[in-house]
Amino acid sequence: MTSIPIPSGTESHKRQSSTADPAESSIANPAESSIANPADWVDSRRHVWAIGLAVPALPLVSAALVAWTGWNLWWWLTPAFMYLLIPLLDLWLGTDTANPPEEAVDRLEADHYYRWLTYLYSPLQYLSFFVGAWLFVSGGDSWITKLAIAISVGAVGGIGIANAHELGHKKEKVERRLSKFVLAQTAYGHFYVEHNRGHHNRVATPEDPASSRMGESFWVFLPRTVFGSLRSAWRIESKRLRARDQRVWSLRNGVLNSWFITVVLFAVVVAWLGVAVIPFLVIQAVFGFCLLEVVNYVEHYGLLRQKAGSGRYERCRPAHSWNSNHLASNVALYNLERHSDHHAHPTRRYQSLRHFDDSPQLPNGYGLMIGLAYFPPVWRRVMDHRVVRHYGGDLQLANIQPSKRDRLLERFPPPTS
Repeated sequence: MTSIPIPSGTESHKRQSSTADPAESSIANPAESSIANPADWVDSRRHVWAIGLAVPALPLVSAALVAWTGWNLWWWLTPAFMYLLIPLLDLWLGTDTANPPEEAVDRLEADHYYRWLTYLYSPLQYLSFFVGAWLFVSGGDSWITKLAIAISVGAVGGIGIANAHELGHKKEKVERRLSKFVLAQTAYGHFYVEHNRGHHNRVATPEDPASSRMGESFWVFLPRTVFGSLRSAWRIESKRLRARDQRVWSLRNGVLNSWFITVVLFAVVVAWLGVAVIPFLVIQAVFGFCLLEVVNYVEHYGLLRQKAGSGRYERCRPAHSWNSNHLASNVALYNLERHSDHHAHPTRRYQSLRHFDDSPQLPNGYGLMIGLAYFPPVWRRVMDHRVVRHYGGDLQLANIQPSKRDRLLERFPPPTS
């Protein structure tokens, strides 16, 4: 399909490969903008990023359309946007591999406009949450309608985890604290601990509960990552607190203080609307964190960091994360799909994340890929041969589900020398 050439911060779409700086030359070789004077560079997507704030407002739009038309079908607008419209827009708009000039990154990251876009997601998210809770209880007896309301709000909470992900990696206290409040809706506050200090250390290894293995279906991965990440977060915080001679069972524990925010939030909603709202709270939370985990499933499927002679894993490189440069889904997810650069440089802000030529590429954005992940035979047909190709035909270099290892190695034998 021919893609529409939309600029990504460049006045020209000519690409050239250059090394960002000597310190990064051992990681990858990002393709930079060919603009002559980086001081003149302007982010042409600057105002496009604000479109992402439409996502948390979608349940409010649904509520208005239902009130106007009387059609409860409008409550499915948010899932339709996520699973249908975004993939179609990704196909139509295509990809863009342009990167900001490295000399412009400090100026780009110092621009607080981009930070305010992440800050504003939270009030819109919670407005949709409270309106959805109220309509779930007062909006009639149809459980189809109630389910649609809960799923719509849960989708906003799940996509909001991408916002929490962006905030939680930053050094400023206000951003890290706001990350916990964003996570509270989905009762997944332990993600703040596990993702930053667990997943980023063990990514693309068999020990990481959030890295999916080739041959492992999403439905097998889901309980492994949910319970494995929870156990890992608790171990990480327990070890940290004991090393400081502090009590594990206290609000100094990052897992417990994150959950405490959820308990207070849910208690307030139940006190306001009664026990009838409890199914809403459960459904939207489960749908939200399952949405996060299907994204995790997509991001590292089958990829493996190799062990050095010392027995330690090699440094995480862009080659250890599936990447996507699709425009529509990246705008909705704060450039989360440029995941390769994120893992190589976790504190780098979303507006300056880069495409790397050596990172494996998904065939489409997350909107389509998470839909495919729900159907294991389709997913394997689309992705398994890409894993094989990424490793030059040698699956012994891949992260393989142990129970499927012999079968996959028989199906994809290593190349003969």
